[in-house]
Amino acid sequence: TPANTAGGVATAFIAFSFVLALFAFGKISSSTAAEPALLINCFEWFNFGGLNIPFELRIDKLSGLLVLIITGIGTLIHIYSTSYMHEEECVGRYFSYLNLFCFNMLLLVMGNNLPLLFFGWEGVGLCSYLLIGFWYTETEKANAGKKAFIVNRVGDLGFLIGMFLLFRELGTLTLPEINTLLKNPEVVTRIMPSVTLICLSLFVGATGKSAQMPLYVWLPDAMSGPTPVSALIHAATMVTAGVYMIARLNPLFELSPIALSVVAHVGAITALFAGTIAIAQTDIKKVLAYSTVSQLGFMFLACGVGAYQTAVFHLMTHAFFKALLFLGSGSVIHACSGEQDMTKMGALKKHLPHTHFTMLIGSLAISGIPFFSGFFSKDEILYSTIALPGGVSYLFVIGVLTAVLTAFYTCRMMPLTFYGQK
Repeated sequence: TPANTAGGVATAFIAFSFVLALFAFGKISSSTAAEPALLINCFEWFNFGGLNIPFELRIDKLSGLLVLIITGIGTLIHIYSTSYMHEEECVGRYFSYLNLFCFNMLLLVMGNNLPLLFFGWEGVGLCSYLLIGFWYTETEKANAGKKAFIVNRVGDLGFLIGMFLLFRELGTLTLPEINTLLKNPEVVTRIMPSVTLICLSLFVGATGKSAQMPLYVWLPDAMSGPTPVSALIHAATMVTAGVYMIARLNPLFELSPIALSVVAHVGAITALFAGTIAIAQTDIKKVLAYSTVSQLGFMFLACGVGAYQTAVFHLMTHAFFKALLFLGSGSVIHACSGEQDMTKMGALKKHLPHTHFTMLIGSLAISGIPFFSGFFSKDEILYSTIALPGGVSYLFVIGVLTAVLTAFYTCRMMPLTFYGQK
């Protein structure tokens, strides 16, 4: 069938990318260099007026980890999609969008300079529009795609302004060069008057892509797309781009305590706000959507108090358990003939034992139950809010409250779906 052919080709490419990523990460891990990295300079992309942008890809420990997440989870979602989308028309279009999305996401994390990162950033924005509005004949779903696209453009304007200001101050947009220049005291003194504006402009870009207040509005509507798309875009990859960008530019953000404070507070408020909304949702995918916004808030909270490694750790654990929950919800929706209202479900455990078991594991992880992955990453974020110099105690209280809310709405979702009498 066309679905199997298109799915097979698309899956083979992303699986091959995962194998290459494993080799690359293995090479970096075994290196004895202080900051091991693989650099590939493909060609000269742009050179005008002192601005030199090579098409240069870089894999180091941070981008290597994200490449493994993107290709690894991407492969699993491609495999799932071949079965999930087998009855759809235009399945070739779906898989080409999915592959294009993975390409742009890889470009985003491997780009060695900000314009190349921005090229991938815009590319995933375009692909999210195409995938969310995949069933574009239905007005509501087409509008959801447009909403995601437009809200992201608002954030991207902030990112562009930040890049322009950064180039004006430093004369380069290559990431390793920026980090090297910021170790020079003279350069730091020169950039100090505008560093807060630069960081806040870049953070506006992150709020758009990573669905933080006030630009979170597109993500719950984005559930209109096929469920595997929700799993790929809204759990594992695209929405974490803002967290990656701040972690990548952490020497710049470290110069501005005001910007870091804004990042931490926006993250904390978003985490709590989205957690309270998730409690009242009856649509199984909407619960998971607001849950994603809340968990991204946790990641920004960690970045804001200077715990960048912890933020990336939570990014990794969240990618796995949230993709698992989304794919499980897709199985439930399929079994219920497209029904997404949890109040109309119940007692599905005996009909879907495997789905119940996998979603139970995902729920335990996201709730922060000890010995599951979410426990370790959330615990470290909460610790960092009071232990690090940038931390304040009320952020810890908000974090704990949000963690309790997470457990609450997850414990509400599971019984409504799988237990009870129906």
